[in-house]
Formats: sequence, structure tokens, C-alpha cells
Amino acid sequence: MTASSSPIVLITGALTGIGRATALAFAREGSVVVVSGRREAEGQALAAELQTQGAKAATFIRADVRHEAEVRSLVEQTVERFGRLDVAVNNAGTEGTNGPIAEQSADNYDAIFDTNVRGVLFSLKHQMRVMLAQRSGAIVNLSSVAGQIGFAGASVYVASKHAVEGLTKSAALEGAAAGVRVNAVAPGPIQTDMLERFVGRSEDAKAGMRAGNPAQRFGTVDEIAQTIVFLAGDKARYLTGQSLAVDGGMTAQ
Repeated sequence: MTASSSPIVLITGALTGIGRATALAFAREGSVVVVSGRREAEGQALAAELQTQGAKAATFIRADVRHEAEVRSLVEQTVERFGRLDVAVNNAGTEGTNGPIAEQSADNYDAIFDTNVRGVLFSLKHQMRVMLAQRSGAIVNLSSVAGQIGFAGASVYVASKHAVEGLTKSAALEGAAAGVRVNAVAPGPIQTDMLERFVGRSEDAKAGMRAGNPAQRFGTVDEIAQTIVFLAGDKARYLTGQSLAVDGGMTAQ
């Protein structure tokens, strides 16, 4: 298989956690993988690693999803280099600062919504322009169980992920007739640096969160990555506009 016949996959926020695991999962499937993030040295190192893991080709393109011009350039560079865009994974996100609603600030709102909502919106905008013209493609947005239920003390983050779910459904309706699928993955508690920051690196808080999950454990980044690969692939070709909670049963309670 040549690079041109392999799926062309673009992943934002690809340098750590779920994004990195997803890039590695697509590489092992033999895809062409374009990874993006804000740190040049780490991005170049990841691209080199992906080629050792089975990617037909891999490249890093620096972009900050908070800025539309950078998102537009990211998509344009991908298409210029590889000719098309088959899969996009919109993973870039931030949890911001936790705290009661009565203590929230405009700065925290902007910090969270600029990445989690504005970033997804403009990623969808430019990815779908390409995919609608191709009349094919699959997009997976990273939501959260916080996009399906509420959490005291995390109101702005929760609101941002509810917005991602709404964008996912609306984009799916716009793309369905053209063969463009848009879905979301909603992870529950996954063992990542973001989880550590969310619980304040408290072992007691982590133990309580773990005990409250029906599966009695945290998920892994690889479990989320494999779900993303499934949603992006042909085995899910009639699945669009959905948010799949991968949470050990958390939202079933």
C-alpha cells in the first residue's frame, strides 16, 4: 500500500494523552498521520516515532486551534501535501480552572471556550469544507462525560463539552447526505495528566473517583484511541451524530 492509498488522518492536540495514543493507534493501522499541537520539538519527535510504528507517512504541523488562521493553514497544508483528508480527530482541549460558579471569571471562560468550543468549531469548519467537496470523510470530536451530565465545581468545562456535543450533532446533519460522518467520544475518568490536574493530584480524590465508577478503575488512553479508530473506520459507516460514552458505566448510573 502506498502513502496515497492509505487514509489521511489529522489529529489536533496530538502531543500527549489521548491525542498521542490515537496517533499511535492510527499509525499501527498503516495510516498517513498528521499530528498537530503547539510544541515544535515534541511534535517532530512524535512524527518520527509514528513512522517507526507503522505509519505510511507522518508529519507534524504546528497549530494553535484557538486561532482560525492557524487551523485553516493546518488543513490546507495537509491537503496540499497528501491530496485529501479522510479522518479528522479534534482532540485539543483544556480543563481550565475548577471552582464554584460564583467564583468563575471571564478569563477562565475565555481560556476554556477558546480551545474547547472555538477550536472545535473552526476545526470542523475547515475540515468539512474539504470533506464535503470530496463527498467522504469522518470526524471524531473529543467530548467528555461532562458533555452529557453535570459536575459541581466544573461548570465552565461542563458547558464547553455540552457545546461540543451540540456542534457534533449539527455538523453530522450537515454532512450526512454527502457521506461525511461526525461523531464524538465522551471519555469518563481516564488516567491522564488532565485527570491528575482535575483532582488536584490528590490520591484520596482519585481513590474516591475510582470507587464511584461501576468498573472500579480508570480507563486508559489506548481504550479511547481504539474507540476513535472504530468510529473513524468503515465498520461505523452508518453511525453519525452520536456521542459514545467510554466511561466504565459512569453515565449508566
